[in-house]
Amino acid sequence: MTNPFENRTSSLAGPATDILPVSPDDVTELPDVAIALYIETGGTLSLLTARGGQRSVTVADNSILPIGTRRVNASGTTASGIHAMVIS
Repeated sequence: MTNPFENRTSSLAGPATDILPVSPDDVTELPDVAIALYIETGGTLSLLTARGGQRSVTVADNSILPIGTRRVNASGTTASGIHAMVIS
């Protein structure tokens, strides 16, 4: 199989090279900073941005939130089916 990403330099403009399920946690950061989050079931997201800011946003079902994210907090998060888009 040909891999179109094999000889490309990764870019923050995308595309992501992998998508990982997120288990919201108030302490543990994601293994890789996400370039965006995909949310299956909308609600509130409490997160720590790539720059270290604590933010809370409301998102709809099947949303893509293009914000660098280090952690999705359990406290304050009601959205579910959260996935981190990453560049590995």
